[in-house]
Amino acid sequence: MYYFSYDSHIRMSTMGTRTVRLDEESEQALEEVRQQTGLSVSAALKQGLLVLRDEVSRDARTTPYDIYQELDLGPGGYGSTKSTQVREGAVEAIKRKLGR
Repeated sequence: MYYFSYDSHIRMSTMGTRTVRLDEESEQALEEVRQQTGLSVSAALKQGLLVLRDEVSRDARTTPYDIYQELDLGPGGYGSTKSTQVREGAVEAIKRKLGR
């Protein structure tokens, strides 16, 4: 298990030290990353934090419109009539449903 200690009196020119406890799964993942990349523990954790930061900031910028834009509704979406003719469209949909 890796331990890092945190100095709460950090100057701007020095790097902070933190204590982190890793469960078995996280420790195994860290070891696999180290073996596959040759990175040190510190470098692997730094790179992981940077990737997570970018992912979080990207998700935070996603607006409802962005999600809607990704949906493929096709031409006209799922609507059966124009939005200005909702009443007529509803009557037609009911007639189709009832078979009249």
